[in-house]
Amino acid sequence: MRRLILSLTLLTFCTGVAAEQIGTPSVGTRPVAATSSTKPAPKKPVKKKKKPAPKQPPAREMFGSVDTPAPLEARAIGSYSKGCLAGGVSLPINGPDWQVMRLSRNRNWGSPQLIDFLERLSSDARAQDGWPGLLVGDLSQPRGGPMLTGHTSHQVGLDADIWLTPMPDRTLTPEEREEMSAVTMLKDPLTVDTTIFTDTHVKLIRRAASYPQVARIFVHPAIKRSLCKRAASVGKNRAWLGKVRPWWNHHYHFHVRLACPPGMAGCNNQKPVTGDSGCGKELDNWDSILKKAAIWTAQQQIKPDTKKPGKKKNVRLTDLPADCKAVLVSGGHEPLALDAELPEVALLAAASKEAGQAIPLLSQAQLQTLLGGGRIGMSMPDRNPIR
Repeated sequence: MRRLILSLTLLTFCTGVAAEQIGTPSVGTRPVAATSSTKPAPKKPVKKKKKPAPKQPPAREMFGSVDTPAPLEARAIGSYSKGCLAGGVSLPINGPDWQVMRLSRNRNWGSPQLIDFLERLSSDARAQDGWPGLLVGDLSQPRGGPMLTGHTSHQVGLDADIWLTPMPDRTLTPEEREEMSAVTMLKDPLTVDTTIFTDTHVKLIRRAASYPQVARIFVHPAIKRSLCKRAASVGKNRAWLGKVRPWWNHHYHFHVRLACPPGMAGCNNQKPVTGDSGCGKELDNWDSILKKAAIWTAQQQIKPDTKKPGKKKNVRLTDLPADCKAVLVSGGHEPLALDAELPEVALLAAASKEAGQAIPLLSQAQLQTLLGGGRIGMSMPDRNPIR
């Protein structure tokens, strides 16, 4: 009987423990997750990281390393200072009325329209203005684009530099074309030397500006001032003066810029000139800028021929119009690889001698006259006025 009572007591105790375990869990016991019909929140899509573009040399090295034109339809692509040239044509190094200078640069390439213009200008200037022939400086590289040295523009085959030194009456040797220097037209940083800059020079620039396809001509501001004063000596028409724009360093050559040929897709013109002669307030502003620059240079005792060149902006191929990549690789050309050595064509261009003489410095007497006997410290003026 006692054993029966003990068995019933144990059975009752065990049933209570079991019921406690099935019911509400005790402290410290993780509850069983309840089932629910609610769908879990969708996972956010993982963004795939873009692969970085392969590193490339600066565009000036890539385009400066190509010695042949792009075998494509002739086209100026982009703008004068950010573009390239397809289907470039070379100006022969010798013509009946011209000779190409600095052959080591391989920059006698341009659009067919530019080559036609130069051939016509050289012929017309000789026959009608008495100019003995053109010494032609830089046009563009075979495929245009940025250059290792010198210009920011000249990238689309529509720009040309023409020396203000008359062509000799003989064919220059290759050595002479590398070593001969164009003559400055300046007596000092502010004034043209009228014994060198003659009416024949005025006629040549007027002739170049007279063609409808010419958008602009750049000359040193002192030359522009001289043209304004002497325009009447070569004719009554002054409309051509509006195309002639003052700009830095164009004292031994003038720079011709053609407008984009009609209907040429992807070629970007500058804003057209206003038609004003540019002989008034704009030129007065330039006079002030030139004086500041001349004083600053003289005070720093900078010798123009020993001054270190400024760093060129590191423009990449991706900064140029998209079509310039096709121009660069056309004809099976393999672009210059990163850290690859520059080929000979680029080294020769980079090492070539400057085309012209340096701008003369102010004498100490001129400096003191401009300063009124004192010494004024001033910073270099803005070198990029509207052109």
